[in-house]
Amino acid sequence: MTAVKICGLSTDESVAVAVDAGARYTGFVFFEKSPRNVSIAQARKLALSVPASVCKVALTVNATDAQLDAITADVPIDMLQLHGDETPARVIEVKARYGLPVMKVIGVADAGDLVAIDTYMRVSDQILVDAKAAKDAVLPGGNGISFDWRLIAGRRWACPWMLAGGLTSENVAEAVRLTGATQVDVSSGVESAPGVKDNAKIAAFIKAAQGE
Repeated sequence: MTAVKICGLSTDESVAVAVDAGARYTGFVFFEKSPRNVSIAQARKLALSVPASVCKVALTVNATDAQLDAITADVPIDMLQLHGDETPARVIEVKARYGLPVMKVIGVADAGDLVAIDTYMRVSDQILVDAKAAKDAVLPGGNGISFDWRLIAGRRWACPWMLAGGLTSENVAEAVRLTGATQVDVSSGVESAPGVKDNAKIAAFIKAAQGE
């Protein structure tokens, strides 16, 4: 069954809906430019309501040690998601410093971008394969755009990976079929407005991803 990550959660209700619908991962965004940004206090409260069986992920973008120290000290997270320009060496540093699994995000627009996946999978616990943001984009992800899924059709990597980028309840089943993804991530695709999660869309997405 396809594992689903609902990212950018910011309310008790949306967290409860995601968990009840069968999400395997909940994502909390720590990036001030994002409409999904949550404070450490907010994230702590939300994370404490998530059962131990569901992985709690902190999404950060080029975060400093001080920022990561603050998050990990107060929020009971299970995984760090690095969504910036972090180098392989930085991934290794973060893993060593915090003792948490690290998911590195790789943006893909064409076949040339796939080389980075081979590099980062050697140092990451998971890879998130996302659509590459435009050069002038404010946000590195959550932009509701997808890439040509045929680029990764039939690909197999040495570490677990997750598909993201423009997924919705209408296209996720096809995305899974084309790519062979066993894990998918969604944020803007289950929103009624930027940063505003739609409970019905969350439930519908998980159902569609799991082939129901």
